[in-house]
Amino acid sequence: MEENNNLNNGERKVLISVKVSTLLIVLLVIIVAVIAFVKISNAGNKQEPVQQTVHSMETEEKVPTKEPIKITARSSGIRNPELISIDEPQEEPQIQEEIVPEVEEVVEAPEQIETTKIEDVTISVDMDLTVRTGLSREDFITLISGVKADTSGFFEENAGLIYDLCEKYSLNEIFFCGLISAESGWNIASNHRNTHNYISLMSSNGLIRFASVEEGLEKAAETLHNKYLTPGGSFYYGPTLSAMKTRFCPASSTWVSLVYGRMAQILP
Repeated sequence: MEENNNLNNGERKVLISVKVSTLLIVLLVIIVAVIAFVKISNAGNKQEPVQQTVHSMETEEKVPTKEPIKITARSSGIRNPELISIDEPQEEPQIQEEIVPEVEEVVEAPEQIETTKIEDVTISVDMDLTVRTGLSREDFITLISGVKADTSGFFEENAGLIYDLCEKYSLNEIFFCGLISAESGWNIASNHRNTHNYISLMSSNGLIRFASVEEGLEKAAETLHNKYLTPGGSFYYGPTLSAMKTRFCPASSTWVSLVYGRMAQILP
């Protein structure tokens, strides 16, 4: 009986020891689980302020840039599918209006061109035939209208045209009229009037024929300028009457005095 009791007591001790160990293990597991749960909870609670901090940093770092925003043509209602660059709107700088002081406009008077008076016009037998008289167009017409030798009225009728041609081809107006009178007469001989050839321009068939008064007078002025009175011209020997005679009328010994006499008749 005593042995059985001793055995039972030993078994009880072992059983109690096992139960205590098991209980300790369970407690240890619970403690570990609690600690782990607490750590996880603390870790979860600490993540929110970190996220908020990051979020706030992202918010602060968003600074408008000058890079264009790309939108597609589909979103803008345009059929072309290419990308369209649109600059991000920026604040327009304030422009201060510049105050400009008022300046009185100065109107310059038209330049006065000095002209020669009719009574001051002079000629000479050795004059440069390319130098103008200096008369105004109006005064030249007045001068020609007073020439008594102009019995046909041809010179008075065409005085404006003659003045314009002399201006265009650099001819002295008195010389041009004197040459026409010397070659065609003051009354303009019929053969010159019919051909509109007023300075006896010749071809192998005789007087060259022109279509009108205007064409004949212009051809006369152009020929004198290009061939007789301009250096390099095919018949140029100088700008005077005697030099021009060398090729214009070489056979005549009275041509210079004839032309100059008709020129003198024009002046008052």
